[in-house]
Amino acid sequence: MGKQGSPRPTSKNTNSLFRIKDYHHIRSSDTLGSIIDPSIIGRRVSGADNYSNSKVFNPCKGVYVGKRQSWFRRNVKSMAFMLFLMVFLFLLDSLMVSVFGSINLQGSSTVRDSSNGHEEDSVAYVHEERSTVQMYGRLLNLASSALAQKEFKQDSLNYWEEPYRQASKWKPCADKKYPTSLGKPEKTNGYIVVSANGGLNQQRVAICNAVAVASLLNATLVLPRFLYSNVWKDPSQFGDIYQEDYFMHTLKDDLDIVKELPPHLQSLDIEAIGSLITDADIAKEAKPNDYISSVLPLLLQNRVVHFLGFGNRLGFDPLPPDLQRLRCKCNFHALKFVPKIQEVGSLLIRRIRKHYAAQRQLDKQLLGDFTPGISSKGHNNAAIGSSRYLALHLRFEEDMVAYSLCDFGGGRDEKKELEAYREIHFPLLIERLKNSKPVSPVDLRKLGRCPLTPEEAALVLAALGFKRETYIYLAGSSIYGGSSRMHPFTSLYPNLVTKETLLTPSELAPFRNFSSQLAALDFIACATSDVFAMTDSGSQLSSLVSGFRTYYGNGHAPNLRPNKKRFATILSENSTIGWSTFEDRVRKMIEEGQRVRVRGSGRSIYRQPRCPECMCRTQ
Repeated sequence: MGKQGSPRPTSKNTNSLFRIKDYHHIRSSDTLGSIIDPSIIGRRVSGADNYSNSKVFNPCKGVYVGKRQSWFRRNVKSMAFMLFLMVFLFLLDSLMVSVFGSINLQGSSTVRDSSNGHEEDSVAYVHEERSTVQMYGRLLNLASSALAQKEFKQDSLNYWEEPYRQASKWKPCADKKYPTSLGKPEKTNGYIVVSANGGLNQQRVAICNAVAVASLLNATLVLPRFLYSNVWKDPSQFGDIYQEDYFMHTLKDDLDIVKELPPHLQSLDIEAIGSLITDADIAKEAKPNDYISSVLPLLLQNRVVHFLGFGNRLGFDPLPPDLQRLRCKCNFHALKFVPKIQEVGSLLIRRIRKHYAAQRQLDKQLLGDFTPGISSKGHNNAAIGSSRYLALHLRFEEDMVAYSLCDFGGGRDEKKELEAYREIHFPLLIERLKNSKPVSPVDLRKLGRCPLTPEEAALVLAALGFKRETYIYLAGSSIYGGSSRMHPFTSLYPNLVTKETLLTPSELAPFRNFSSQLAALDFIACATSDVFAMTDSGSQLSSLVSGFRTYYGNGHAPNLRPNKKRFATILSENSTIGWSTFEDRVRKMIEEGQRVRVRGSGRSIYRQPRCPECMCRTQ
């Protein structure tokens, strides 16, 4: 999710929210009526009545009352003093709470400001004050009851594993050398410079597309650069995220890669000589012939071309097998995170897992020398979580919600807030809406164009049988609506963590203000999870992570991918559908998305690498 959505608010520890919730639960249950047998209360009340009406004490009644009044007169000053003291202490306590509350508020504001308001995909919703928004209260109640019944039962269904054995027959082989491979040309036609826009994952795709284009045009690739964005505000360059020398060495037999243009080309005004190519100059998902006909002549003439932006500017089909294989080799083999990211990523995983049973190829590829070793259960003091965990990419940031034009049950306030956001951030969308026939929010949902809410994500997990104590790592930006949106989710699944809740401020400090590097930690945590669940399969993070797990998972890295259109149809019956029927239909939807298929024409090779160009199928 590059960055998964809009800038992220400063993370706070979700555990505080859950502790408060648990505290109220204890207080509400710890009442006289819940801990004392009603029959005992009845006997005590009855006894008290008999006691006060007993004739034994009637002769002394007047004497007793007189003594009580006399005692009251003697102690009236003491009682007044005690009352004054209690009032004074109460006022003092209120003053101290006010003072420290102000300090804490200022402190939290300072933290938010210091992070520049981005890449804080923890749970900023803890401090939101909005009322809870629920769209499916009846289904939530049914889900809660179902989870309670399954609390101590053995799992009957196991979505922790791939459901189809064929998945394990596909093995990584994009780095394999073939006799028919073209290799790099003896003479270069010139140099290709790429300045990639977007976040971490968009840039990753641009890098591998640039490798394929450079090979197609027999060109030398200059190590790609990353554009600075006012949205992401991240100055990171290639070498801050990926290992430069490893990248160049891995691809050395396929094309020449240099870190800089040669001196005689550095002084050229590339725009003036007509070699600057923007995204407006070349079609989205362009075909190889488009590059050969329009870009190659410029390259031969000026010896250099500069692609500015380069967002999804190379299609997936038709493309020669060697170029497809080179794309896969770049994405799955050549791009390795720098040791700084690998080390903290490894620490993050060790904080989640209690113990490791074995080292996996998936972990080694992402973490390198920092892959956690095999540990015995109970001997990893750093771990605070579970032996297995589910990673969830919850794509419900404000930009995503606003752009969708859907209704999410927040009423008039939500509608006004999203309209204001669109006017500021999506002016082109506003203009397009003026000249087109509007589609109602109801129809948008039926078409599967609405991002899943946290509430809907929780219902999917509950229908699949994931138990309440499931350990969930949340990746993504700040959730739109804050706690008002997250409460339905956390009411079913309270064991929710993020990198901000697992790592200390000092451990995160080197990554602050570098949103792409923080996004790399999310990438690692999602890719190495036991199960990866997504709410929007079209997002770059979800696509790349699921593809990585398919490539290196050896058939033991399941992905859960809801079909939003199909799920909307199921939810349209939310007022009448029974829980068992809901479970059955959701499970069929998920299992359909888990079928082992060869990549279809035009499908992303980064998301679906099961094809002869990327993977080899064993018998």
